[in-house]
Amino acid sequence: MFDMIRQAQAMKAKLDEFKKELEAQSFTGSAGKGAVTVVMNGKHEVRQVTLSPEALGNAEKLQDLIREAVNQAGEQVNEKLKSAVSKMTGGLGLPGL
Repeated sequence: MFDMIRQAQAMKAKLDEFKKELEAQSFTGSAGKGAVTVVMNGKHEVRQVTLSPEALGNAEKLQDLIREAVNQAGEQVNEKLKSAVSKMTGGLGLPGL
């Protein structure tokens, strides 16, 4: 029983450390052949948005490109997190992680 508690505490410590590492990383999404580029950190916070002059002509298209780039960067964060959690838990598939 105590061994399971120690393992859970060790796993939590590893997850906490990974979270800090993930938050420091940058993930880039782009859309429209580079017309819109979005950089976010591992907390899904958008840090930078770059728009090419060509992207500024059509507001509706620009909105779609920004959404696409943000979603792409967010998917990269999620995949990185999912992969790390799977490695740490040995593929247990814990719900909510």
